[in-house]
Amino acid sequence: MRVSRKFLIAAAVAVAVVAPVAPGARPAFAASLTEVTAFGDNPGGMRMHVYVPDNRPANPPIVVAMHGCGGSGPGFYSGSEFASLADRYGYVVIYPSATQQAGFGNCFDTWSEAAKRRGGGSDPVSIISMINYVQRQYGGDPARVFATGSSSGGMMTNHMLALYPDVFSAGAAFMGVPFNCFANAADYPPGASRCTGGSMNRTPQEWGDAVRNAYPGYSGRRPRIQLWHGTNDTLVPYSLLQEAIEQWTNVFGLSQTPTSTDTPQANWNRRRYADSSGAVPVEAYSIQGAGHSLPSAGMAAQALAFFGITGTTTPTTPPTTPPTTPPTAPPSTPPAAASCRVTATVSAWNTGLTESLTITNTGTTAVNGWSLVFTLPAGQTITSGWSAAFAPTSGQVTARNAAYNAAIAPNASVTVGFQATHTGNTAKPAAFALNGSACSSS
Repeated sequence: MRVSRKFLIAAAVAVAVVAPVAPGARPAFAASLTEVTAFGDNPGGMRMHVYVPDNRPANPPIVVAMHGCGGSGPGFYSGSEFASLADRYGYVVIYPSATQQAGFGNCFDTWSEAAKRRGGGSDPVSIISMINYVQRQYGGDPARVFATGSSSGGMMTNHMLALYPDVFSAGAAFMGVPFNCFANAADYPPGASRCTGGSMNRTPQEWGDAVRNAYPGYSGRRPRIQLWHGTNDTLVPYSLLQEAIEQWTNVFGLSQTPTSTDTPQANWNRRRYADSSGAVPVEAYSIQGAGHSLPSAGMAAQALAFFGITGTTTPTTPPTTPPTTPPTAPPSTPPAAASCRVTATVSAWNTGLTESLTITNTGTTAVNGWSLVFTLPAGQTITSGWSAAFAPTSGQVTARNAAYNAAIAPNASVTVGFQATHTGNTAKPAAFALNGSACSSS
């Protein structure tokens, strides 16, 4: 594949028009995106923007959110959900802007020898300086630092977790590649690279050794990782998801066979790799039919749930909708009752579970605005949800539609879901009612 405008367009899918920013190295305020011009050692020549929500704890978590090639920090701020979720959950977001050219511009350096060495220089050292700045300026919690990114940013997510396992608690890589996939600068441009040429295939041991050699002698805990890839991605081939799985399961000493699989949302196939205690250091999402276009709606919230931000941090303001969608007003008139069927699927581990609910309209008229009522089994408590607003978090729960899935045509379905903790009972709800009408269930 030749490097061309096709790559620039595809790699910047998640990047929106750059939003205006306020210059200067001062703290952000009034929930604004602010540029910091003097954040510390910056061998990568990077730009730094930071989003600090008005309401946050004294020691907020830090999320480093990284754009794709051809993009920018402000663009990723505008084109992803991490800032809006920060308003709800009180974490600080760092948006680095890469300036490395690599043939076509603004890609994070994951190819140079300097970038592959801990403390060696280039973009990784600049990103660590940004994290240190937020810890000094805003009291960012050193125990809750997370990395995420799309395309080139997803590549850098894998990269930072390999180089700085003592800095990061977890990461979520969208459309990335394993650490040390690119041999050097000459191999980097994905359109002409051996790494992304579609035939990269190393053994799990080789991939794992690459991570271990990035920080020789390190014996501390490793950051957990969540991996996302579209099955129709040809720019950064879908086959690289398996290579990344092999890398990180080897690092954690896990089997390449998942301990569980499920579908948290329609077209999201998840594989989880648990250790002997039931913890999940590695999980991977295959997004059916998706190309080079992640993250899309709801994925940021799923990443935050994996980080533990939505599950362990109390929102600074009570949410009226799940973190995946903006608040919506209730219907102006009560929605009509409907014939319905609900299919519930539970995936559980030692103290937690996810539950997917597929609601099918089995009636002859469309539903316009809906609420689904069910009772959680004793001991279950919802910690986060997607595609619906769930309240309260235990006992009898009402799930209300999001803005984009209020209408359910006859014989059509919508899928929503939630993550919850449990005390041993992982059963499904026994009954469901849609708009006051009992549903059949399976």
